[in-house]
Amino acid sequence: MIYTNYSCIFHFFFVILHPILQNMRISDSKIENPILHLVGEEADRLGLECYVIGGWVRDLFLHRPSDDIDIVVVGSGISLAEAVVKRLGKGAHLAVFKTYGTAQVKKNGMELEFVGARRESYTRDSRNPIVEDGTLEEDQNRRDFTINAMAICLNKDHYGELLDPFDGIGDLERCIIKTPLDPDITFSDDPLRMMRAVRFATQLGFNLDGETFDAIARNKERIRIITKERIAEELNKIMLSRRPSEGWILLDKTGLLPLIFPELAALKGVEVKEGRGHKDVFYHTLKVLDNVAELTSERMNELTNERKDKVLWLRWAALLHDIGKPRSKQWDPQAGWTFRNHNYLGAKMVPKIFAKMKLPLNEKMEYVKKMVDLHMRPINLIEDTVTDSAVRRLLFEAGDDIDDLMLLCDADITSRNEQKVERYHQNYQLVRQKMVELEERDRIRNFQPPVKGDEIMEMFHLEPCSLVGELKAAVKDAILDGIIPNEYEAAKAYIIDLWQKKTK
Repeated sequence: MIYTNYSCIFHFFFVILHPILQNMRISDSKIENPILHLVGEEADRLGLECYVIGGWVRDLFLHRPSDDIDIVVVGSGISLAEAVVKRLGKGAHLAVFKTYGTAQVKKNGMELEFVGARRESYTRDSRNPIVEDGTLEEDQNRRDFTINAMAICLNKDHYGELLDPFDGIGDLERCIIKTPLDPDITFSDDPLRMMRAVRFATQLGFNLDGETFDAIARNKERIRIITKERIAEELNKIMLSRRPSEGWILLDKTGLLPLIFPELAALKGVEVKEGRGHKDVFYHTLKVLDNVAELTSERMNELTNERKDKVLWLRWAALLHDIGKPRSKQWDPQAGWTFRNHNYLGAKMVPKIFAKMKLPLNEKMEYVKKMVDLHMRPINLIEDTVTDSAVRRLLFEAGDDIDDLMLLCDADITSRNEQKVERYHQNYQLVRQKMVELEERDRIRNFQPPVKGDEIMEMFHLEPCSLVGELKAAVKDAILDGIIPNEYEAAKAYIIDLWQKKTK
């Protein structure tokens, strides 16, 4: 049995070309890269076999962009890297990692990783292998998946020849993630490969081979020896894929989810009382996540790194927006199931979840926390009268993140009732229009009270004290409530009036 996520988009390409690719040298413009020829020439000069291997080869056939090239050398990878960097000359940079027997060469945005062919053995309590020099065959045997074990020769006499001992091309055609050797050994030796299997399936739109899936389920407890940082790295890659829900569903089906993210697993299930149930929060959450992914996936390759990073954390906010519901769930005989203040409880959970999962405890966490805390505010606005005061407060609290918040709220509309969905979207448009009008008039977003604390202390001959904060807060509230305009003279007059009333 093959465990499916969504249909493979590369099937037609490989059904046609698979027989050709198996029986001839690779003919592709990317293979004719001058740097690859240079690597092959230096390998010939040193009497070494060398091959480009792994992800770059896989992505060559999938027509995916890739500037990171892994070179495996039967012999010393460091020696070949040193020779290559001399040939490349000015602008080329070499980094050598003798402990691991690897070297990295960078030039013009391209990265080449050199490593000697090796064989590996493992102990039960560690994913760090005992490494020995090996043959190309032994190096391919140790690879995680068949589609990552393909190699293309760079030596002149066999340049462009594909070595594919595990039919990785066939698995690309079949859209399958499969281990080269016994999957139980593969995953027990290095449990991180279980996360990588799910990640590749999600990124590529592939399926897990049945034996591979079953082996993950059997070995899931081994994930406990993997550091949280490495797991978080894989989760972030899943989150940035086209349909991240597929990865989380696979993590759930394999049994990994409760081990790596029990709070998310706790969202699963529907409780029924007196014939009334609630929606399955887990699948609702994944729908919201996919909605956000769809709304933020356009032109991802054109986004700046800063904006890509913001997209990642907005997706985490989508995943966590209802994380407080299990703790807030209550039965009300009149209203049915309720989740009052789940946004507040969820926001309080965010720092603890980030700390436990080794996600960043900085402004990125604060951003996610804010999104979780505020995600109910726009919907509360459209269910009540949209007052200027309420919109001003939302603009003030969301600040520059207001557009991201409104995108999250749009994505949170997952009802099957099309009329209800349309009504909510239209109401959100009214809120947006009101925001634009108030922002143009009152300049509320990220505003600070026009009269500063130092000036208040000077005006009334005060030392730093709570009264200064009270006066500043009163001015802020007066502006947000529309009592006074967001202007210096009006704010100053308001403070003087307050002071006079307090000191009568």
